[in-house]
Parts: sequence; structure tokens; C-alpha cells
Amino acid sequence: MTAAAPNFRLDGKRALVTGASRGIGLAIAQAYAAAGADVTLCARTAAEVERAADELSASGLLARAMVADVTDIAAFADLIATEPAYDVFVNNAGTNRPKPLREVTEDDYDTVLNLNLRAALFAAKAVSRGMVLEGRGGSIINMSSQMGHVGAANRTLYCASKWAIEGFTKALAIELGQHHIRVNTICPTFIETPMTQGYFEDTAFRTAVLSKIKLGRLGTVEDVTGGAIFLASDASSLMTGSALMLDGGWTAD
Repeated sequence: MTAAAPNFRLDGKRALVTGASRGIGLAIAQAYAAAGADVTLCARTAAEVERAADELSASGLLARAMVADVTDIAAFADLIATEPAYDVFVNNAGTNRPKPLREVTEDDYDTVLNLNLRAALFAAKAVSRGMVLEGRGGSIINMSSQMGHVGAANRTLYCASKWAIEGFTKALAIELGQHHIRVNTICPTFIETPMTQGYFEDTAFRTAVLSKIKLGRLGTVEDVTGGAIFLASDASSLMTGSALMLDGGWTAD
């Protein structure tokens, strides 16, 4: 008997991507739309996210904008409750304030942890509720990082948030498995995006980063979208509670 070819298409699936106005989130939304999904791009900056959704729609793809701030837990939950259930949720909104711990302030902590962990946890709660109530199953993809598996100087807050996301993902995968909802993380290395561009203007930092990436180059958003398609599609139907490492070998040693 010949095995069936894996299905990476997303036709008929409703997908929600947060932090979708730029960088990794925008690239994932674009890839999902191209794969046939009906994509909702969510971000707090109306002009950017509406422009991104309009460009996809103008290309004949299924896309719309959702203007929302995921750190406003109650407002986001209320908004999601008015929506039909999603099949795919990419919990992507995030930030970073790299600095030595001796310089970290309470405002730094609140900014990084409130978005990367608190908002992500409650966003998953809001979206998974609809998945459970409608009995559709689904895939939740929490955006993590190689820094959710290793440590690095000047990244105590970021590592704390991403290690927590890894634990949260495993626990939620156990909790939602009975509802046929899969929960996984994507863990990229340093990706060239508007958020990281400034870091790499420091030649010494760039050299240090490349010395840790065994494939010898920084990542691009296209390196992430393949994994995002895989986790959203039926090709990964038996994968849950796992971390998809897209780190160029950073964590291999």
C-alpha cells in the first residue's frame, strides 16, 4: 500500500495571527493566506495591520485585519468571543529588552513578561475556548525561541518568558489533547526582522551570534514560515506538546 502524501494545504481553515503587522507574524500570515487559509491579521497598530490585510486581499487571498492589543486581556477575550472559532492560532506578539540584570527595571519586567507570557497565556485561553465550544479541534502555535531552551547574557527577562512559554505549551497540550487541539512552539534563532535589525549593526554582536549558529547565517522569515505551515496543517496531525527548533543548530551543543 502506498502512503498518502502529507497535506500542507490550509484550505478551509480559519487562522488568527497576532503581531501580524510586520516581521515574523506578517510573513506567517502571508504564507497561510497563500496556502489557502482565511487569515485574520491581528495587531494594535491599525494603519499597519489594515494595510497588510488589504494587500493580501488585493491579491485575491482571504485576509482581514483585527485591531487589538493582546495585553488588554479582557478586551481581547471579549473580541474573540464574538468571532467564530479559529482552526489555527499563532500566538506571536512579543518583545524584548536585552540588558544585564543589574540594569533591568520593573518597567522592563512588566513590558516583556506582560506581553510574552501573560498576554500569550490569556490569548490562548480566549482562542482555545472557541475551539473547544465548537468542537473543531485545531492547532495553537506559541512563538517561543531558542532562548526558551538555553540561556544567554543580557536576556534574563526574555529567557524567563520563553522558558515559561515552553512549560505552558506542554501543560496546555495535555489539557487540550482530548479536544483534538494540538499545542506546539516554534523556536527560531536570530531572525532578521525590523525588531532585530538594530542589534546586528554591532559587528561584535553579529560575529558572536553567527559563531553559535552552526549553519553560519542568520535566519530569515522564510525559514520560519515553513515550520508554521507544517504545524498548522494536517501534516503535523500527531504532533503536540513539542518544540520545533529552527535555530540553525544553536542548541545542538
